[in-house]
Amino acid sequence: MLAAKHFLLLLVAMCSPRCSAQSTPAGATTLAAPGPSPPLATPQPLAERLKVRLAGYPRKHNEGRVELFHKGEWGTICDDDFSIANANVLCRQLGFVAATGWTHSAKYGKGQGQIWLDNVMCGGGEKSVHLCKSRGWGNSDCTHDEDAGVVCKDERIPGFVDTNVIEAHVDEDQLEEVRLRPVVAAAKKKLPVTEGVVEVKYKDGWAQVCDVGWTARNTRVVCGMLGFPHERKVNKNFYRLFLERQKNVFRVHSVACAGTEVHLAACPLRFNAANGTSTCKGGSPAVVGCMAGPLFLQTSGLKKKKPRTSSNVRLKGGARLGEGRVEVLKGSEWGTVCDDRWSLQSASVVCRELGFGSAKEAMTGARMGQGLGPIYMNEVRCVGSEKSIWKCPFKNITSEDCQHTEDAAVRCNIPYMGLENSIRIVGGRSSYEGRVEVQVGSKWGTVCSKGWTTKEAMVVCRQLGLGYSMHAINETWYWDSSNVTHMVMSGIKCTGGEMSLTQCQHHKTVSCQKAAAKFAAGVICSETTSDLVLNAGLVQQTVYIEDRPLHMLYCAAEEDCLAKSAAQANWPYGHRRLLRFSSQIHNIGRADFKPKAGRHSWVWHACHGHYHSMDIFTHYDLLSANGTKVAEGHKASFCLEDSDCQEGVSKRYECANFGDQGITVGCWDLYRHDIDCQWIDITDVKPGNYIMQVVINPNFEVAESDFTNNAMKCNCKYDGHRIWFHNCHIGDAFSEEAERRFEKYPGQLNNQIS
Repeated sequence: MLAAKHFLLLLVAMCSPRCSAQSTPAGATTLAAPGPSPPLATPQPLAERLKVRLAGYPRKHNEGRVELFHKGEWGTICDDDFSIANANVLCRQLGFVAATGWTHSAKYGKGQGQIWLDNVMCGGGEKSVHLCKSRGWGNSDCTHDEDAGVVCKDERIPGFVDTNVIEAHVDEDQLEEVRLRPVVAAAKKKLPVTEGVVEVKYKDGWAQVCDVGWTARNTRVVCGMLGFPHERKVNKNFYRLFLERQKNVFRVHSVACAGTEVHLAACPLRFNAANGTSTCKGGSPAVVGCMAGPLFLQTSGLKKKKPRTSSNVRLKGGARLGEGRVEVLKGSEWGTVCDDRWSLQSASVVCRELGFGSAKEAMTGARMGQGLGPIYMNEVRCVGSEKSIWKCPFKNITSEDCQHTEDAAVRCNIPYMGLENSIRIVGGRSSYEGRVEVQVGSKWGTVCSKGWTTKEAMVVCRQLGLGYSMHAINETWYWDSSNVTHMVMSGIKCTGGEMSLTQCQHHKTVSCQKAAAKFAAGVICSETTSDLVLNAGLVQQTVYIEDRPLHMLYCAAEEDCLAKSAAQANWPYGHRRLLRFSSQIHNIGRADFKPKAGRHSWVWHACHGHYHSMDIFTHYDLLSANGTKVAEGHKASFCLEDSDCQEGVSKRYECANFGDQGITVGCWDLYRHDIDCQWIDITDVKPGNYIMQVVINPNFEVAESDFTNNAMKCNCKYDGHRIWFHNCHIGDAFSEEAERRFEKYPGQLNNQIS
């Protein structure tokens, strides 16, 4: 065996560059030629989990230059002795199931700063690259021309926690936890707690912070890490009188924050010596008051001082409140932010601007899904004190700088509301699925499943902090039941954006036809989900009118793809006027889009010779100025498949031979303009100006991270012979003002040709 290995190494060493190029993909390598290697250091354990990210350009989300976060700084790995075993370890650290290759010689561009590791030699089974043999941290004779990269298999490890995350680099051994302890009796009963004594976790209890030298900057940091965007003044005289009567233990004697830190532990602190005094000479326990953001004001008693939030920054694609892809409004169109130099300080400006606290995490590499349209900002460099991300220095974007695989995202600190304490899921095979049980008063009970949809299930998963809803379950008899059989909620109807189930509409008195526990509502949650969006430009480019003979429309009539008046036509004579166009539907989410129904329940349609995996996949409507439908069509999902994909993404779904149906992340399904039912029957429509609307997944049958981008609209002009589409756009791509202008363009209101 040893001899064979030496022979293999000798063969590789003798192989010409042409030979190695033939045996590996372009830019990827699976074996390195041997060379003199320095003594390798014994792997040393790290105090915390090593952060790894992919960077560089051009690249897709599952490939790139490898960068490691060590000692507060991102750095690279040298390609000396690099191997596919190293790549496998790194890809698993990034949340992918395996590696398909690796790259050398800075294929994804040269990194900056430290080259943290060199001569890395993994066995392949290590849980982290720092456990592999290497020269040791920071010991390298390489330049950034030798930065290594990896190509990972585009398949995620189930339940893997997000990678490409920048967190606060603080010593949490010093300050494990910080809280506000309310003193006023009324405040003790309300959440969130916006005012109180600052306390830090110490041993088995809580200790106070001395307020000598305490500044508004310190208060800003405390409020930010507790989920509040602003600080406010408190009546210190009241607190001083109250606290003088209590015994206080001071853990922290001095705090000197700059005000831009995201955690109190990141500020310069002076702690009480182990054998020192616990008093606070000339001072008392620090007390702060915070201003809650608009979303949390309903229970904070501060409605009169409602702060404003930004109208030109938003978060999209996040499962939980206060997280998502950062999008900014420029002119009348929304766009994204590139993740180059993305930091916690810049993320915090966005969070506070939106009414949350400071940033808990700053995410890179489109970890909250890819956006659409323009990318407006790159290399955003906020200090952390700015009122808006638009006030921070940044670079304008060119097409060569960034792609949507580099969209920046944030996860903000939000106030503790205790919402997860009044709901639970039980009986499932994992902590992500079960019977929904809610607490009403002092009683726990089940929820009626009548009318239970993906939107209601989304609220449950969000309330529990379990991500998105994959399935809304209407029968839960196959899960283990708890001892709870009493039903406490029914008639629930959510918009999908609520923070808790109790915020949704529901019956005041429980009324459920199927009240048995086996018919109680249930959910299956997931950390990732799909996100479908229509290519609006292609719709605008491909629209035309066809007068199609009735004798060619029998199958279409069978599938209900014609207007109702077609039933009274003189079949097979005459024709129908059809508005035709192509639909290209992209999955820009973080999980594949699959039909709700399994293949065992798909319906075969002999006329067209295909299976329907969803009753209705899209709605096509022609609307008048007041929103009334003047013509409509629908598209049954007879074949959900990967028509084509981004470079490097493999097709996974194909309808041929009763194959799996779905749309892979990074792929799209194309319905050409010349296939049956890819139209609206406008035979009965009079000339005029209209709005064309396409809605994907209209009944919310399949979970998505964002339903607001499922609709596409176009201005439509029809003169009785020809038709024009213009201003085609995704439903949430324009500003509110631009959307209002779109719906009231000249000629729209009187429905006359202009």
